[in-house]
Amino acid sequence: MKILTAGEGGVGKTTLLHRLVEGKFSASTKMTIGVEFYLKETIIDEQQCTLQLWDFGGQQRFRFLLESYVLGAKGALLMFDLTRPMTLDNLEQWINIVRKSDPNLPVIFIGTKNDLAEEVMVDDEYAESFKNHYNLFEYLRISSKTGENVQKAFDLLTRMILKRQNF
Repeated sequence: MKILTAGEGGVGKTTLLHRLVEGKFSASTKMTIGVEFYLKETIIDEQQCTLQLWDFGGQQRFRFLLESYVLGAKGALLMFDLTRPMTLDNLEQWINIVRKSDPNLPVIFIGTKNDLAEEVMVDDEYAESFKNHYNLFEYLRISSKTGENVQKAFDLLTRMILKRQNF
């Protein structure tokens, strides 16, 4: 299953994928240039699944590349940084990129860096308004540092994909 991770630079896409795939927090990830790939084997409801995780570079200068990579995607995680409200500014652009070849692509909305509780500037009600406006199927706060909701996010998305494929 091809799953995209999208969002502005520095929101924690690569760190999330390191946490999921390697099971550990990596504080020193480098900026993703274009796209990187990760594989993760998982079992959902007794079904063996191979997740092909596409890590989209968040910098504006790489976005023109991304539209050609979405073909065949089964789902996406659209991420923003809970401590930086400006990472919500280009959500519509990200939605258009990930849903380019499938307007009904299941997208889960992820608020990152929940471990920085004192610095969180985006409340759940505000985040939910984006979720509803863009027809995203779930909203979760995660922390790649603590692991909070990391597995849950991928399990929810994988189940939604399986349901959509009638497995």
